[in-house]
Amino acid sequence: VQLQASGGGLVQAGDSLRLSCAASGRTFTRYHMGWFRQAPGKEREIVSAISQLAASTYYADSVKGRFAISRDNTKNTVYLQMNSLKPEDTAVYYCAADLRWGSWQANGWGQGTQVTVSS
Repeated sequence: VQLQASGGGLVQAGDSLRLSCAASGRTFTRYHMGWFRQAPGKEREIVSAISQLAASTYYADSVKGRFAISRDNTKNTVYLQMNSLKPEDTAVYYCAADLRWGSWQANGWGQGTQVTVSS
């Protein structure tokens, strides 16, 4: 699966952004999807995940209550709505496909989109 992420940018603390990830192919509904991020000098971490038909979601503790993941299976697209952004949310955000639920191993990655939050 090929993934194309978009929607990153430079915002101020407290602002919102919505990331989008468009997937190619006809097997989108087979995949758990997710968003990861990697800040400078840190390892890549799971941010949020959503199951194939959106019945289940997962959020890292650091983003609970502020971020919301969703998917539109008719458009092969997964979204990450990010509200109340903080400087510590600054990172490159990656879309991932075909996640193993719980271990968060992925078989497909997008190219990443930069999110920068200024204080």
